Amino acid sequence: MLTKIHLLENHHSAQNPFIKSLVQLQEKAKTRKQTGTFLMEGKREIELAVKGGYQLETILFLPELVSVKELKKFNVSDCIEISKEVYQKLAYRDTTEGILAIAKSKSHQLSDLKLSENPLILVAEGIEKPGNIGALLRTADAANIDAVIIANPKSDLYNPNVVRSSVGCLFTNQIALGSTEEVIAYLKKHNIAIYSATLQNSNSYHVENYTTPTALVVGTEATGLTEPWRSESTQNIIIPMQGEIDSMNVSVAAILLFEAKRQRGF
Repeated sequence: MLTKIHLLENHHSAQNPFIKSLVQLQEKAKTRKQTGTFLMEGKREIELAVKGGYQLETILFLPELVSVKELKKFNVSDCIEISKEVYQKLAYRDTTEGILAIAKSKSHQLSDLKLSENPLILVAEGIEKPGNIGALLRTADAANIDAVIIANPKSDLYNPNVVRSSVGCLFTNQIALGSTEEVIAYLKKHNIAIYSATLQNSNSYHVENYTTPTALVVGTEATGLTEPWRSESTQNIIIPMQGEIDSMNVSVAAILLFEAKRQRGF
């Protein structure tokens, strides 16, 4: 498909109504929800989104940094040339790659997940900080697990800071969202053992067996996991802390996931 290049009328101005609507898309979760779209930036991120089955609607680019030849590989019919002023208004990162894309968001239903015969899943409950969600998604990508499930989500998955901090891993992972009750019911229905990282009634994490279908569950540093995860788990687990403070935070996910991967022979 030959890429159509549209020159935005008054495209040098951040006051253009279309550009104003994109600023809303960046800044407001409500706008993202209403339109079913979000904005992302960066060549690698856009490539990973396409690979991950995301549908691109429009590409915006700086002609001095991105060639029409480069645009063709994204196979998007609408490509809009913008000015540096407009780009800086929309871009979240300091490093300038000169390309942004409007993409359709996914629904992230639990029922959409496609699991392997012997799944390894990370569940994170009530994670609020976009940077923590991004870090979890990077860890999950590094461990190449089946899925990430966010229980009781507190932050919009398409918040620009999640997109940015995940460095494209938002698009490389299977992600589902649901209430804690829904997620526990889903795991039990699929006979997936639940290992909850919590201080109460816990075994040391390294003595458990994660070689069968497994969900590793982490909470926030501030509040930990809610009661259902503690009472409904197959086994509660703990990482023995040797420092001065007992701190269960999101970084625990990396330790648990790679222990499971080690047991499974990587």
